[in-house]
Amino acid sequence: MQELEAKAEAARLEDRPRLYLDIAEHQLISAKESYKAGRGEEGQAAVVNVVRDAGKARDAAIQSGKRLKDTEIIVRKMAEKLRDMKRILNFDDQAPVQNAVDQLETMRTDLLSHMFGKGNR
Repeated sequence: MQELEAKAEAARLEDRPRLYLDIAEHQLISAKESYKAGRGEEGQAAVVNVVRDAGKARDAAIQSGKRLKDTEIIVRKMAEKLRDMKRILNFDDQAPVQNAVDQLETMRTDLLSHMFGKGNR
């Protein structure tokens, strides 16, 4: 994972969204596996990393003006997966996942606003 993060940091700005989204998707898988195995703290840490890396992808997409649509679609799908995951979690584990979903939805709004907002045409 660290190798992929280093690659993303060193990549051209327009290539970073895809790389950061790959990292976030790996973290999402890790979160799901951790929660299934009863390791809630590890799952929660992975969810935090999903949000962090999705945010880096959003930032790179907005800064470069590239891959905005792809980034928005993938962030939406990650939010859906987290919503599905939340339904099977213990009550105590649900709040951090819902918080992550909310943050991902805010990122989607940012991306959509950048794509379709006034002055961006």
